[in-house]
Amino acid sequence: MDMPKTYLGWKVDYASPAGARAFTGPDSVSWQVFKNPVALAVGGICAVLLEFADARIRSGVWDHSVFKTDPIGRSKRTGIAAMVGVYGPQSAARRVIQGVTNMHARVAGETPSGESYRALDPELLDWVSATAGYGFLIAYDRFVRPLSDSDKARFFAEGEMVAGLYGVQEKISSVEDFDAMLQKLLPRFEPHPINTEFLDIMKSGRAAPGVPKGLQSSIVNAAVDILPPAVRERLCLGAAYDLTPAGRFAVKSMAQIAETIPDTLGPPALACQRLGLPRTFLWKSEAERARLLESARQRTASQEAAT
Repeated sequence: MDMPKTYLGWKVDYASPAGARAFTGPDSVSWQVFKNPVALAVGGICAVLLEFADARIRSGVWDHSVFKTDPIGRSKRTGIAAMVGVYGPQSAARRVIQGVTNMHARVAGETPSGESYRALDPELLDWVSATAGYGFLIAYDRFVRPLSDSDKARFFAEGEMVAGLYGVQEKISSVEDFDAMLQKLLPRFEPHPINTEFLDIMKSGRAAPGVPKGLQSSIVNAAVDILPPAVRERLCLGAAYDLTPAGRFAVKSMAQIAETIPDTLGPPALACQRLGLPRTFLWKSEAERARLLESARQRTASQEAAT
């Protein structure tokens, strides 16, 4: 999926200004996870299912956005907000996040059962943030490469600053924290036709034109596969969404290809360029990345000493 050049009318430039820091760095776990489009697709769908399990979030998204009529545009805008928070200069990330918050401030209403909601309700903000972290991390861990417990902890810690800018109060620092938050909300979760309508949109390919329909279906089933079992049971997502061995192989194969072939025009590559690293930096071996980072640090130190 091509990344938009603008967000809410603002130009988002990942390649400049030169040297501008993001909220996480090129040696972070986040920069590795978010560079993989297959993990982002699987994790993003999983996160939406976890959010839609709660009637307040489900109603807020379905009633106050264009998702069901323009899934492509909505997905792109959500994608750029996530990418700029990881790879963008901090000034650009702050601007985009403030724009998202301003839009959310206007989102309020009632669920079909009459329960009121506000998008900026702290409980909802906390859950949306937690679902995104869980979805992207677990998708990468399952379908790209296993991550150690320390890497998982680093991933959650790296997202705390951006989560705070969105107004998140309860920031999770582990999968166990996510599970604890889930247990509090689980009694609220329920099956709903909107959940299956959302999955049908995703399987149809409307949200990802150009992706073969069979692969898109496997990506959707992979997203269901990484749901906590109690959530899948609550949402009544049965055997029709089982990830077959062939589907698992297809998703893993595509994820591995994406992990080894650089996308030199995407935000991850442009962010590397902004920091004086090769655009292909994130796709290199761990040892080579360490060597390049040390070289960049020495170059920066020499330039600072000269001035």
